[in-house]
Amino acid sequence: MQFKVKAARSGLGVLNLEIDASSIEEAKKQVLQSGYSVLAIQPIGSFIKLPKLFTSRFSLSLFSQELLALMDAGLPQVEALETILEKERRRTNIKLVRGIIDQLYEGKSLSKALESFPNEFNSLYVAMVKASEKTGNITDSLSRYIAYQAQIDVIRKKVVSSSVYPIVLIVAGLLVTMFLMLYVVPKFSQIYKDMGHNLPFFSQMFMNIGEFLGDNKVVVLMFLGALFFSGFYAAGNKRVRQKVLDQFKKIPNIGNRIHIYQLARFYRTFGMLLKGGVPVVPALEMVSGLLQEDLRIKLTKAKDGINEGKPVSASLDINGLTTPIATRLLRVGERTGKLDEMADRIANLYDDDMARWIDWFTKLFEPLLMCFIGLLIGLIVVSMYFPIFELAGSIQ
Repeated sequence: MQFKVKAARSGLGVLNLEIDASSIEEAKKQVLQSGYSVLAIQPIGSFIKLPKLFTSRFSLSLFSQELLALMDAGLPQVEALETILEKERRRTNIKLVRGIIDQLYEGKSLSKALESFPNEFNSLYVAMVKASEKTGNITDSLSRYIAYQAQIDVIRKKVVSSSVYPIVLIVAGLLVTMFLMLYVVPKFSQIYKDMGHNLPFFSQMFMNIGEFLGDNKVVVLMFLGALFFSGFYAAGNKRVRQKVLDQFKKIPNIGNRIHIYQLARFYRTFGMLLKGGVPVVPALEMVSGLLQEDLRIKLTKAKDGINEGKPVSASLDINGLTTPIATRLLRVGERTGKLDEMADRIANLYDDDMARWIDWFTKLFEPLLMCFIGLLIGLIVVSMYFPIFELAGSIQ
């Protein structure tokens, strides 16, 4: 169940958060573990919501790129935002940018203005802008965020692009199989029934299945439609996606890759915040929201260890948030004072490792999937025609 939480934290002000939890007490516990104070909490309606596929969402990356380009050209913040406002055509985006400009005219800082729109500007982005305001290097922070988002999107796009062909193959295979079982096999079944010929085991099995499906086409089609919309809904539901992800984690090799992907995001974001001037402990608190529940608990323990005076590398290593190479890189970063650069290097190592694994898995999985679908369709076709071959042989 989802809860809308109004929370506050020193240095960030009041924020609106959305938390996935089983109860109000569990949601409060998650917020408190992240270092926030709970001001108000209420459940979000649990009625079925289909994912919004055709709605236009605010693009934070595009907004950052446009703002950076205009500010690099010499425009002040307000003029740059007014220029962005002139080119906007979507009503929601116009309202958003206008709201930011109005608050800047009231004398508020850019970070304070962005805090008013938590759904569009996440806490990481706001904290980065707030830290850069102290040094006057907002353009540097925007550049870092754009580079950070580009790196984060690399693996995501690679996963999506690698999934397109297998999904198309599965859908095509299912459509061909259903056409055979719902239309072709019942026709053959009726012909063989009229002939009164004894059929081989597999032929008889497929004929019985096809005859049953042919007699109940409406029910079968309704079931397939319900199955499709259930999958469509599940794809847009965070709790369902989390449960599916938890099941995948139990598979040894895949579970390890999910862990590496989580660590890559963690170190990428941690390094970006450190470069933006955010201290280590607050940066860890902000990054915790990107992790799954099990890793979030480990990160809380690591943060407590750092508060007690332990090195960052030792605290993360003890709690299973590093690998041997990452631990040594963190130690180098602590000695040289370049912990942010080492965090970026660790993220790059993890991203390269994930990219290689995705390429390997795709090259292995696609041929196996093609063989499976080909064998299934071939078995159905051969089972339909095998009695005809036997009959032709007996006539000769």
